[in-house]
Amino acid sequence: MERKPYKKTYTPDQAMEKLRKYCAYQERCHQEVKQKLFDLSIYGDTQDEIISDLITENFLNETRFAEGFVRGKYKMKKWGRAKILQELKRRQISAYNIKKGLNQIEDEIYFSNIEHLIDKKLRSLSSEKNQFIKRKKVQEFMMRKGYSYAELADFLPSI
Repeated sequence: MERKPYKKTYTPDQAMEKLRKYCAYQERCHQEVKQKLFDLSIYGDTQDEIISDLITENFLNETRFAEGFVRGKYKMKKWGRAKILQELKRRQISAYNIKKGLNQIEDEIYFSNIEHLIDKKLRSLSSEKNQFIKRKKVQEFMMRKGYSYAELADFLPSI
């Protein structure tokens, strides 16, 4: 008969200390902290108390998370607004904080990202002779990155 591995249990104080370190390492959203508490076998009112304490001590701040998340994704990964919005909703961020986060996007950098990604994709498609197929592949790539057709309209006619 197989034995199940022993799962360590944590007291609320131990869990709180672990979560302080967890939140100090990088910005976290409430959903990630709840999942971590679940993994530490902390449930119910104790879970709510710990989350409340983390918010009070400013270890957990959904607005700060949303703003940082947006800045990182559009500057580093060059994601578009649609993909960022989808990911924030998946993490159950409030509409107010999503709006605040999306306000972090600087149009100049955002549009230079579009140009950069289109140029990069066109270089990878240099062997493609059919302009319609090339345009379609670029458009699909950009849509997967989270850019809407309306945002791409000014950049695609040049292909």
